[in-house]
Amino acid sequence: MNRMFKFFSKKLFGVKHEHLRKVFLIDLIVFSGLHIAGYRLTIAPFILYLMVSTFSVGVMWRSLASEDNAANMKNLFMLPFGARTFVFSYLSALGTYTLLTKTMGLLAVVLAVSSWSGTELLRHFACAVICSVNAVLMAACVYAWEKCRFAGVIWGGTVIAAAYLLGDTIVFLPVMVGNGLLSVLILAGTDTYAFYRQDSRGRHTVKGSRRHSVWRYLFRYLTAHKNYMMNTVVLWGAVCVLPIFFRQMFAQDFVGIKGRFVMPVGFVILSVNTPLGILLSCAPALEQAVRFLPGQGKAFCVPYILFLFSCNMTADLIFLCSFQLQIGGVNAAAVLTAAFFALFSAIGSVLLEWFFPIRGWKIENDLWHHPRKYIVPIAMLLLAGAVGGF
Repeated sequence: MNRMFKFFSKKLFGVKHEHLRKVFLIDLIVFSGLHIAGYRLTIAPFILYLMVSTFSVGVMWRSLASEDNAANMKNLFMLPFGARTFVFSYLSALGTYTLLTKTMGLLAVVLAVSSWSGTELLRHFACAVICSVNAVLMAACVYAWEKCRFAGVIWGGTVIAAAYLLGDTIVFLPVMVGNGLLSVLILAGTDTYAFYRQDSRGRHTVKGSRRHSVWRYLFRYLTAHKNYMMNTVVLWGAVCVLPIFFRQMFAQDFVGIKGRFVMPVGFVILSVNTPLGILLSCAPALEQAVRFLPGQGKAFCVPYILFLFSCNMTADLIFLCSFQLQIGGVNAAAVLTAAFFALFSAIGSVLLEWFFPIRGWKIENDLWHHPRKYIVPIAMLLLAGAVGGF
């Protein structure tokens, strides 16, 4: 098992685990910087547990669904192996990757700005880690239940209800540990091939066309990668409650702030649609084909900009409608500002993809959480401050 775990871990963390050391250093710098800043938030324990669990489930699920992992597993299946050894080595590597490189970054940010200190901080940190481990194990179980996903949804809802009801009691940790052991027992009897998925692009046959169309390609790509579409739909759903969050956050001076600063900040937040902004980075074959043919830069980038602009503008319009219904004050200037931010966010994302594509990534998860995705939002946030001041 140790040898097989090393096979998977070297791909995720590097030959000498250099990626892991770099992530730990970044998390330490982020935690120290935010903690020294002195900004504190009151965070309910249940919200912390739900936050890290949901985040861990999402990262683990995307890791399991990675097409690059499927290709490696296909090659590995040609060698003799023990089913249980393979399952636990594979899931241990992906779980360690999820917890140490992704979830720990979230915990570093949340715990640095929390109002807890001393033993209380350590207790909530330990509970959050146990919840994250539970989430990783449960995600693996539900992923393997391809035909029984509804049972996994019920199971997850039950665990969330238990965390809500028992989060501040002494029985919370034993319940979570027991649930984790149950997940391990389920995984011990899981078939190895339950974690192998064929490349989704190979299962789709599409009708040919006499004329090329970048828009057609983008829509087909999203159809083949339903997690990209789901991320966009979830973002559009979250837009509806964003005005309520802003109103609570700026309760003391909301009337003076809302017309000058809150709307542009909302437009900036809605421009962070990671999967739609990495279509060249996550498809090296497409990038090679686009760069190889003459004149393809303009032929591809212009439709790509318009595609991102339409997605950003859709989210902004939903935000403005929700803002108008809950708060009011939306006018023609707000719509024009939304169009401005949607367009320039799209242009910035495409220029980054064209001139600075992300290379050297291990699995698709590294693309979703690459620091490059914050460059355009930060630049637009500075612009939002200038617009708000003007």
